[in-house]
Amino acid sequence: MVYAKSGVLMIDKFKDAFKEEATDLLSTLENQLLELEQDPNNNETISAIFRAMHTIKGSAAMFGFDEIARFTHQVENAFDRLRNGLIPVSKRLIDITLRARDVISTLLVDPNADIQQEMNFLEQEFNTLGAQEVNEKDRTESKKQNVDIDQPQSKSEGMITYRIYFAPKEELFKNGTNPLRLIEELYELGHLSVIARKSTIPILSQLNPESCYISWDITLTTDKGIDAIKDVFIFVEDIANIDITPTDQIDKVKRIGEILVDRGIASPEVIEDVEQDKRKIGEILVEKQIVKPEDIQSALVEQEHLKQLKERQEITTASIRVPSHRLDALVDLVGELVTLQARLARTAVTIQDGSLTTISEQFERLVSQLRDTTMGIRMLPIGTTFNRFRRLVRDLSSQLGKEINLITEGEETELDKTVIEKLTDPLVHIIRNSVDHGIEKPEEREEKGKLRSGTISLSAFHSGAYVLIRVSDDGAGMNRERIYAKAIEKGLIAETTPLTALSDQDIFQLIFAPGFSTATNVTNVSGRGVGMDVVKRQIDSLGGSVIIESSLGKGTNITLKIPLTLAIIDGLLVRVSNELYVIPLSVVDGCVEIQRDELQLKQKSRSIITYRQRVLPYIALRELFTIPGTKPAIEQIVVVNALDTTIGFVVDQVIGDYQTVIKPLGLLFKKNEGLSGATILGDGTVALIVDVNRLASLVQQQEAKNIKVL
Repeated sequence: MVYAKSGVLMIDKFKDAFKEEATDLLSTLENQLLELEQDPNNNETISAIFRAMHTIKGSAAMFGFDEIARFTHQVENAFDRLRNGLIPVSKRLIDITLRARDVISTLLVDPNADIQQEMNFLEQEFNTLGAQEVNEKDRTESKKQNVDIDQPQSKSEGMITYRIYFAPKEELFKNGTNPLRLIEELYELGHLSVIARKSTIPILSQLNPESCYISWDITLTTDKGIDAIKDVFIFVEDIANIDITPTDQIDKVKRIGEILVDRGIASPEVIEDVEQDKRKIGEILVEKQIVKPEDIQSALVEQEHLKQLKERQEITTASIRVPSHRLDALVDLVGELVTLQARLARTAVTIQDGSLTTISEQFERLVSQLRDTTMGIRMLPIGTTFNRFRRLVRDLSSQLGKEINLITEGEETELDKTVIEKLTDPLVHIIRNSVDHGIEKPEEREEKGKLRSGTISLSAFHSGAYVLIRVSDDGAGMNRERIYAKAIEKGLIAETTPLTALSDQDIFQLIFAPGFSTATNVTNVSGRGVGMDVVKRQIDSLGGSVIIESSLGKGTNITLKIPLTLAIIDGLLVRVSNELYVIPLSVVDGCVEIQRDELQLKQKSRSIITYRQRVLPYIALRELFTIPGTKPAIEQIVVVNALDTTIGFVVDQVIGDYQTVIKPLGLLFKKNEGLSGATILGDGTVALIVDVNRLASLVQQQEAKNIKVL
């Protein structure tokens, strides 16, 4: 019974691994299908899609996902016909394949999902589409391709490297064969390197344009087996010299001399004798007329081919898949280590022992390096998230009768995985609004002198400790007057407030109010006013901000400013009475000492002071959080940059830099304004982390209404 249970657990583990691999393949597949729609003649993309379907089908059958295997086989057959030229790439084919991809994804999550009707429809569509096109082809063409569309592909024989010598006879062209087409078919089987032998081409006066004089040395690494290679040459066997020889394992890169011996071009004794010379072996062999220059060039091509394969293997084996919960546990442990290091540093200062201080400093450096390395492991390129929106834009534009191109930039920009996970919903809402409200109908765009096709640009780039993610469109832009009128109607601003008193940013930020929408008609895409408030809440929860720029008739830019990570940050530790707070160091601009009397004097009109020759609004944390105690004679203002503005926080004392491990606040503090988390100090004391953006927003609101903060 123990062995049986162990076996079941092992099978479940393999099934989970299959689901992860299949999910990754389906994600890549979606992007490949969209690329194929843009470039229908890309044979490499067609082959990649076929291989993905073949892999999913084979693995699904192996692990008991029979329904997925059966359904995927239908899709695989269609792309087998496609790559053999029996059917063309069409919008209908892309549409039903994308829907088939969604079906497979659903079955991975729930094998018992009630989607049989959708599966039956798609299977019928694939069969109908293929049958119509195949019937229009000549029967001899199908025979030439040697494709049995009702049979699954033969099983992989493992990755093997073959040397192929292909020397057509002069009369090859007379039966209409193009040798370059045969080489293109070999490209579809795997990794290929080719060199042409041209030494037999006669001088121009003796050249017959209807004769073939060129031969090829080909190195092919494939998992399709030797039969698949022979099938490529099946119709030219009688009019060409063809030699297909498997080499040794692909992870072994041989020297030039060894390759020449394997090919039978030179004997081992000759190579051993030549290697005694210090010059390059190829130069010596050509000089002694033992081999032709083309033989050396061909051997070099094969050697480079094997080097590239070995490098690819090393890259593949250099990365491993780790469950995300293990990374989360690692970050938690590093966080505990950071707290312990702070405790050690505090103890060293208290005891004032030189040896302990040295150990503490060395430990701090190691912990800092460990922290950076661990956070680096959690960093992922945002391109994976960007790729999801290509399908979204395609489907929505088709649904709304619009022509829209999505351009992405900065896909390699890295963010903490937890941040990326929380960005998906906000970006979905922003892009849906750009498609529905931003980009006009093709006819409207033409009337305005624009191109029929609109453009949505999605980009990401680093800016200090933040990443800026920008969604831009060249659509209609935002109408200030319409937003202003709607805000008055909903009571978001007073009717007595003139439009001229509000800045563009003040107006545009109103769209984030719950239930706010200027749409006259509610559609399946947007118009209910339940999207942009989600964007604001999610970005605020990440400690980020949203900036909107818009020009009527020209388009809109929405920029999300997001911190790189949410787990461990560098902070500035401050004290107010007996309470300790942490302000993220990345937003701190400076610290200013100021007399209490001077603060009180300024408070008689508004809560502002002069900072570096400009007006600086400020907010006192003591009054904001109702902290009891007597104010010191000299207070300090921590100046921060947030929400494209500069504000100050009045505190009793600035203690110094502190490496902060962020701990979430409990549900009891969920609605607490101005706090984003907590951290544990070296002595066990809890310090609260200030939500700088939320407080900056509060100051902006107060300033807009010209009301004192204190």
